[in-house]
Amino acid sequence: MSTPRRALIVIDAQQEYFEGLLPIQHPDRDESLARIAEAMDAAERAGVPTVIVQHEAPEGFPVFAPESPTFGLHPEIARRADAAAHRFTKPFASIFAGTGLEAWLREREITTITLVGYMTNNCVIGSAAAAEPLGFTVEVLSDATGAIDLVNPAGSAPAQQVHETVMALLNSNWAAVATTGDWTEAVRSGQGLAGDNLIESAARGRETREGHEDA
Repeated sequence: MSTPRRALIVIDAQQEYFEGLLPIQHPDRDESLARIAEAMDAAERAGVPTVIVQHEAPEGFPVFAPESPTFGLHPEIARRADAAAHRFTKPFASIFAGTGLEAWLREREITTITLVGYMTNNCVIGSAAAAEPLGFTVEVLSDATGAIDLVNPAGSAPAQQVHETVMALLNSNWAAVATTGDWTEAVRSGQGLAGDNLIESAARGRETREGHEDA
């Protein structure tokens, strides 16, 4: 496996997820924040460029409005922001839609993007899916991301179930999912991370289901 040319993408590590209307519920938000900071520090040591993204809604919107105090980065991220290679805002879940990020990555011959930040169930999965047709390899750090509880007319799911399900889904096709510690070691050693694949994930799923049915 050739040495990947990485960029660390910090998605929406904003106060909205700590003091606003969308508090992260799983993993523990303070723990996931600590892992984001750890990844940023590891990236700086290794010379991996960091990109900081903030979601920006229209003025007056109940979340992510630019005039809102919860629009800003969490202080742990803000104090590292000066070291970022690139910063921008986005209006959609995808970090690529209308942002110019693709061109920025191409200019620097980046082949692999590592996603951390929030939310697992919106901007992380949306960005990973959007990277597929662009040809970027995607890594997602499971302990440096986070989800919220969901209840709507289609159903409900607690944050832990949401997060773990999305991580399994991503690792089956769109990304290599790893912990921050494993990623830091891979960066240090110049190695890529291996994800799973849909065919083998499905085969294991069938085996598990059949085992439960036979029990």
